[in-house]
Amino acid sequence: MKDLDKLNTPYYLCDESLLKNNLEILNYVQEQSGAKIILALKGFAMWGTFPLIKKYLKGCTSSGLHEALLAREEFAKDDNSLEVHTYSPAFKDEDIEEIAKISDHIVFNSPNQLFKFKDRVKKINSHVSLSLRINPEHSSSPKEIYNPCGIYSRLGTTLANFDEEVLKYIDGLNFHALCEQDVGALEEVLAAFEEKFSKYFKNLKYINFGGGHHITKKGYDVEKLIKIIKEFRAKYDVEVYLEPGEAVGWETGVLVSSVLDTMHNGMDLAILDTSAEAHMPDTLAMPYRAEIRDSAKAGEKKYTYRLGGNTCLAGDIMGDYSFDEPLKVGDKIIFEDQIHYTFVKNTTFNGIKLPSLVILREDKTLDVVKEFGYEDYKNRLS
Repeated sequence: MKDLDKLNTPYYLCDESLLKNNLEILNYVQEQSGAKIILALKGFAMWGTFPLIKKYLKGCTSSGLHEALLAREEFAKDDNSLEVHTYSPAFKDEDIEEIAKISDHIVFNSPNQLFKFKDRVKKINSHVSLSLRINPEHSSSPKEIYNPCGIYSRLGTTLANFDEEVLKYIDGLNFHALCEQDVGALEEVLAAFEEKFSKYFKNLKYINFGGGHHITKKGYDVEKLIKIIKEFRAKYDVEVYLEPGEAVGWETGVLVSSVLDTMHNGMDLAILDTSAEAHMPDTLAMPYRAEIRDSAKAGEKKYTYRLGGNTCLAGDIMGDYSFDEPLKVGDKIIFEDQIHYTFVKNTTFNGIKLPSLVILREDKTLDVVKEFGYEDYKNRLS
């Protein structure tokens, strides 16, 4: 698109048509299984797309007060049927009252937290639903940094720490054990969860299967997921929730950057106007190699470069990539699939400019929904 050439890099570009395709898959799961799917804001929070998303999904799940406020203000403000779920590893006294006012469901991480806050939140909002996060102590998460059921995990209540007194006050149980995984991983976790906790399901209204379900990835067995949910609902007479973030934003857009300089120091190097550290943090934390359009692995094409970010961190490196032609200043470098778990984690390290947020609408018009500048850096400091 010619209009894209007029945009200053770096910027994230979300394609609304691709997002809609994902939402239709998720909605199919809802319709066929009877489950409710809600958007996990920790993975995708481009609220300029919420008018589209809320046509399909049933609400949002948030990880504390600020995400809950965003969910209430921008997703569920004008529709009481859309739900706001709020979880935190530990709620703060100064936040809990506002959280109670704006949440439909509050998920406590431990019996201690539930007993501490249950009376306060019910006094403020008698309709709020309470639940407890469970650690089923089983996960096949690909990386330990993203394993909520790993050894010594602080996330969720294990069977050894479960207090049956909570059953008097809760409507549901939640577990979250997956990380961009297929339905087979869910099947394994669900078996462990049922073995340990199904004796407590009798009077519950719902079970939340958490996130990490890679439902919109090519090859995911959607029909098997539907079957598992339907059988679980029938077996225990409960509602089922899923709360993916990455499955919503999966392969819906890119991060576009430009080459600022090239040099040679034992190998060819290129400096970009973006940053792995500040703009693509999961590529370093996971770690994983981001795909670049029209590139290949080092040595597979004629010209190989090590791509680095425009910060002073020596390790701000995207990796080694090869291209058909030599890179030159001004060339666009397009990182694929950079919409989920990217801008929600961005920092202004080194004062580097945050990438703009751009949406390619269904009618093919470009909507620059947010541009960032000096004030965004300054206002985070004092």
